[in-house]
Amino acid sequence: MDVGVGLDGTLGLSFFEEAFLSVEAAKMGYSSIWTPEGPGLDSFLVCSQRWAASASVVSGGVTTGISVSPVGLRTPFSLAMSAGTVSKLTDGRFILGIGSGGIHRHSWRNSWGFNGISALQTMRDYLITIRGLLAGEKMDYRGTTFALDGARLGIKPPQCTPVYLAALGPKMLRVGGELADGVALNWCTSEQVSWSRDRISEGAESSGRDPSEIKIAEYIRVCVDDNVDDARMALAKATIEYVLGKDEGNEKERFMGYRGHFDRMGFEDVLSELDNMRNQGVSSDDMADAFPADLLSRVGYFGPASGAASAFKRLSRGLDVPIVRVVASRPGLDAVMETMRSCRPLK
Repeated sequence: MDVGVGLDGTLGLSFFEEAFLSVEAAKMGYSSIWTPEGPGLDSFLVCSQRWAASASVVSGGVTTGISVSPVGLRTPFSLAMSAGTVSKLTDGRFILGIGSGGIHRHSWRNSWGFNGISALQTMRDYLITIRGLLAGEKMDYRGTTFALDGARLGIKPPQCTPVYLAALGPKMLRVGGELADGVALNWCTSEQVSWSRDRISEGAESSGRDPSEIKIAEYIRVCVDDNVDDARMALAKATIEYVLGKDEGNEKERFMGYRGHFDRMGFEDVLSELDNMRNQGVSSDDMADAFPADLLSRVGYFGPASGAASAFKRLSRGLDVPIVRVVASRPGLDAVMETMRSCRPLK
């Protein structure tokens, strides 16, 4: 099993510190280094820097990946061009993950001037065209979201670039099995990983693909701290916005994203209680303090380093690429390094 590490902007790291951690991750035996993307730093440049740093200690460098880039931020061609460039630079050690982001919310589409309405069809359009462009094909494509007429990347020869699809619900998981090189899960219990793999297999088989060829990756949040309360609060704060969903738009929109995902895993009742707290104006700190520890332990880990490896192993079952997504309870490199060391791959 390949084990990756995920570093994100919430850690407050400088570029120098990110490079240092990339070197340390390579020394520890991590096979990949991942980042999410939002409307901030360009994650393709971040991945390039991390790869270059890791190459100073590992021949050829460590694979880097984006999990994931919301498609509303870029056109299919710009995603393919950037991905192809990083793949060329790293000799194929790059993975592009794409996701629908908040496309199901009207306000999100307005914010980014994005006209896509069907998340499923939009992701089909993006997957087909990006993978075709990265394979060096000339793309004549008429989709629901956009059209391409004779578009082709000028990267010769094209470098192999796997494209992963972020998916939670059954329909999107099947699209991943049908069209993507891999699927990026998020916030899953062990049971949900198994359920997701079945849906991915259904999509693969419907298009004549071998389900075993579709890789399944997932961020597994880990917060290591001897002060268990501090670790629990940090993980709760990292979880709560995903779990409750954006407090905007209509109920249908809110439950189409992560909230619906957590409801499918059986957390509906406890989340309804948290909804009531939010509606009553309870502070974010008090809501995090009331967040059920059992829910956190079902999808991640908080606590001392001694328990991190076994929890990560349990949550990794059924995955091809489990990713230690570092959550820090305190600022600085020490907290990040402690989590990375506690879950380092077995030699």
